[in-house]
Amino acid sequence: MRLRLRLFEFEDLPWFPAVIRAGMMDYLRFMISALGTYRPIAPLLAEGLARTGQQRVLELGAGAGGGTETVLAALRAHGQPDTTILLTDLYPQPTAWADIAQRTRGAIGYEPAAVNALAVPPELTGFRAIFSAFHHFPPDAAEAMLRDAVRAGTGIGVFEGAGKHWWELLLAWTVLPVAQLLLTPFFRPFRFSRLVFTYLLPLIPLCTIWDGSVSLLRMYSTTELMNLARAADPNGRFVWQSGKKRHWWGPEVTYLIGWPATSDQ
Repeated sequence: MRLRLRLFEFEDLPWFPAVIRAGMMDYLRFMISALGTYRPIAPLLAEGLARTGQQRVLELGAGAGGGTETVLAALRAHGQPDTTILLTDLYPQPTAWADIAQRTRGAIGYEPAAVNALAVPPELTGFRAIFSAFHHFPPDAAEAMLRDAVRAGTGIGVFEGAGKHWWELLLAWTVLPVAQLLLTPFFRPFRFSRLVFTYLLPLIPLCTIWDGSVSLLRMYSTTELMNLARAADPNGRFVWQSGKKRHWWGPEVTYLIGWPATSDQ
């Protein structure tokens, strides 16, 4: 799919009800975790951690923390036994994050204050990573995020849980909404509001269909990701890679990853 449209997503709108946003994020977290969406990129992220000598992943735009536990387990299986993850977001979700922190016995922690991914506070250290959220940023902001990582001298990985294909758009309109209706009662932590806005007034599934479709249309291609990296790092301080990693059962993850060139020697 070569088409790239800058349409709006409901979850980006400041006035969008928090209860609906939380319900959408709960669904995404469940599906990304259940499908192991980001397992294929674990070797890339493990290499980034090893090359930069870091043991913590600083996750930007973490949303509800979807898939983070899977990523942690995969990293530890790829030679990073002491890895931890810190969740951050401009719209923190401490309730959802506290549940993850408890299940992982603190290996996945969180920053309760709002964190701007374009200007990360210097005290929040770690190899930066952003999952399923880079497409939310227009080119100027996306470039600024990469530039901030270069300026800080830390590595950064950008990962989108799709390969940007037309058949993925078809799934967003058909199979995934059915899965959402069937699985919603099993999402944890339990929220009565989630049931109300899924079955009585189906705002959560309808907004999820729209945002999922728009997310795919807004995704950057691998070429666009490399162009953003070069613009953010004109002096070549980082080593950059961009491409796609495929699950054994078909779906792809699109990625951009970079670390300081000195760590690549």
